[in-house]
Amino acid sequence: MHELLLSALAYIADMRDQLMQNIQWDDYRVAYQVAQSGSLSKAAKHLQCNHATVLRHVNRLEQALNIKLFIRHQRGYRLTDAGHIMVSEMPNIFEEFNRLESLMGSVEQDISGNLRITTLAEFSSLLNPALIQFRAAYPKLRIQLISTDEIIPLASGAAHVSLRAGAEPQDPDLIVRKILCINMNYYAAESYVQTHGLPDNINELNQHAWVMPSADKQRIPYVKQILEHIDIEQVVYQSNHFMDIQAAVAAGMGIGLISELDAPNYPHLHKLELKDMAHLQMGNLWFVYHRDLKHNAKVKTLYQYLLEHLKHQPQNKR
Repeated sequence: MHELLLSALAYIADMRDQLMQNIQWDDYRVAYQVAQSGSLSKAAKHLQCNHATVLRHVNRLEQALNIKLFIRHQRGYRLTDAGHIMVSEMPNIFEEFNRLESLMGSVEQDISGNLRITTLAEFSSLLNPALIQFRAAYPKLRIQLISTDEIIPLASGAAHVSLRAGAEPQDPDLIVRKILCINMNYYAAESYVQTHGLPDNINELNQHAWVMPSADKQRIPYVKQILEHIDIEQVVYQSNHFMDIQAAVAAGMGIGLISELDAPNYPHLHKLELKDMAHLQMGNLWFVYHRDLKHNAKVKTLYQYLLEHLKHQPQNKR
């Protein structure tokens, strides 16, 4: 008998939970309008729906709560004690919902707080002038720059914006905007050229020392294009960061890749010109953010600042 009672109680609790899960906000909203209007037909007219829809919402709410909110009679719907409580409390609930919507909307439109940006370390110096102007205009903003070669999933919320180089990201959940064409080229320092000269054609590539990216970056088209013509023994220096490669080339270690944005900072560099080699395949820098942030003021304003700053870069004026 005791086990039977426990089973019955468990069944009742389970049924109650299932019913409660069926409650929807619209059920309360419609029931409140019935209480205000006094009848199903008047409520249906106000809500611009049919009589049956209103009745379904009211019945579902009463069934889920296991409470009668209305006494049905010929002149309309009269409130029960529970119905009177609903009517007295619902305005406060509506007010709280409106306040919640306002708060969430203000977060989307307010340019303050943290703004997390992920990008490659070598782009930090390129972005900083625009970020300085951005902060000057919005001093309550705090910028967190995450420098990494890894692609951080934006859906995780770990970053608001990702600045990605290479091929255009294809994830349908992402919004992608091109902000810069990245032109790279091979350079050598004056000290290297004085001692070893520069190759004039593809056949002479293997006679020189090379400073190259390591690991996965060797699959980049303009890296692979050179590696196909030289022996691995001629690669005298490797790094997974282009900033290291840039510094090694500038110091005279060998011939290596440097962005045409950074090359003017080293007036002693010589650019490699090979007439019998196809033009190096370049990439782009993409401004990427999750579609859930498409109305976020911080993200939209950052994009405008970066676009305005980067369009003045020499290689973007071509």
